[in-house]
Amino acid sequence: MTTTKTLIYTSIIAAFLPGIASAMPGYATDTATKVVRNSYGECWHAGFWTPSMAIAECDPSLVKQVEPVKVAAAEPEPVPAPALAPAVVAKPAPQKVSFSADALFAFDKAVLKPEGMQELDGLVANLNGVDYEKIHVTGHTDRIGSDKYNQTLSEERANAVREYLVSKGIPADRITTAGMGESQPATQASDCTGPRSQKLITCLQPDRRVDIEVAGTK
Repeated sequence: MTTTKTLIYTSIIAAFLPGIASAMPGYATDTATKVVRNSYGECWHAGFWTPSMAIAECDPSLVKQVEPVKVAAAEPEPVPAPALAPAVVAKPAPQKVSFSADALFAFDKAVLKPEGMQELDGLVANLNGVDYEKIHVTGHTDRIGSDKYNQTLSEERANAVREYLVSKGIPADRITTAGMGESQPATQASDCTGPRSQKLITCLQPDRRVDIEVAGTK
């Protein structure tokens, strides 16, 4: 459409539509927002229309299509992995070795016999490579004799074992001792009866013992 025709058509429209507004510069409108179109559906250009006034509704080819800016979705903040709790290593239960007092000592004595030393040498050999925290030695007696006498004898036997282990290189500060006398018998009262005799002494042999408890790991 030439500029002359545009002016003629605009003049004709202006004559018949005196209320045409100019809310859209360069286009003939009959309301603030509705552009007047011809019988072909084309928008009427005003005589002073220029391509810079083009609107997408009428001249989409002249209007630069601005694509919406795509905003990249923010990546979620990485969630730190939960800290692993340090593994709890359970300490092994203390190991207890029980020695017959008759194998370590003569009857009613607290001096180690040569055979008793050999028994303890075997224990010392087994302790090689063991990371032990403590060693506890407990002496026990049978019920023959007074409570006081038996308590003293049990303590002396426990200390004799401790001294021997120290002489074999076991640190003294790792070894503790205790004497229980006749308070923790291994036999029942009804197991061994009768007056003091060799038979009674033999029957009560399990009560005469030295327990060695080792707490550590190998």
